[in-house]
Amino acid sequence: MVKENKEYEFLVEKVQELKKARNALILAHNYQIGEVQDVADYVGDSFELSRIAAKTDAEVLVFCGVKFMAESAKILSPNKKVLLPVKDAGCPLADMANVEKIKEMRKKYPGAAVVAYVNSSAAVKAESDICCTSSNAVKVVNSLKEDTVIFLPDKNLGSYVARHTNKKIILWDGYCPVHNSITIEDVKKAKNEHPDAEFLIHPECQNEVLEMCDYVGSTAGILKYAKESHSKSFVVGTEKGIIHRLKKENPDKKFYPLQENFICPDMKKITLKDVVRALEKMEYEVEINGETRKKAYNALERMLKLSK
Repeated sequence: MVKENKEYEFLVEKVQELKKARNALILAHNYQIGEVQDVADYVGDSFELSRIAAKTDAEVLVFCGVKFMAESAKILSPNKKVLLPVKDAGCPLADMANVEKIKEMRKKYPGAAVVAYVNSSAAVKAESDICCTSSNAVKVVNSLKEDTVIFLPDKNLGSYVARHTNKKIILWDGYCPVHNSITIEDVKKAKNEHPDAEFLIHPECQNEVLEMCDYVGSTAGILKYAKESHSKSFVVGTEKGIIHRLKKENPDKKFYPLQENFICPDMKKITLKDVVRALEKMEYEVEINGETRKKAYNALERMLKLSK
């Protein structure tokens, strides 16, 4: 145990030393392992982190998350070096959308607007009209002049949006394998185990599951709700990594995962050693084709204008 603590302390010191030498910023998603969250300069949801990073004078961004997140940081900060510590940290949901299919859908539904959830590749964002996050998806869709919207790639988030708009929503057949795995039976079981708890859930889960919970929102929304609620006990229906931050920010409250195995394997690939290696060797750098970056930026910027 002492040996492990010494190694951890050494790695933390090494990160601080390298970060200073590289003029780097460490960004960690809410789903990352605890030791990575603890060493980060900022912890948050993917797009929030990219926006924060773009406003800093850091020359290097180490994005502890998955590939589409690091791409978003590069889109907003083209002159900074963006590093993804583990090259194959990907997102099955993002991989379910591609440019060719978008072109097919545009032909099938001429005049429809294409809304891309930020959980998508830079190439997919570039082929879309506007982007959205899980927290502003409804607002983005309702802001459009088009009456028909192709929403990609998450069908569950798209279904949630469809319940809060009069527009026709064309759903993409994509989903997050982790969130989509939650069932009504899982919620019933958790309610029996924690009868006094409030249930907080992410809109990437299936609609019938959302209807059984007290609050539906993004990771940022869940964090805010838990902090402001008078309740002392919560069951959390999103990737288990967020519980680390929830406990840190609310030491007097109890948090339980809706499922014990509610874990995204890709989000758990990056370790403290990987962060050190990324800073030492400056790997793995995220590059985006200039034209793709420009088009993807336009889709993101259109979304950002709604919040200004």
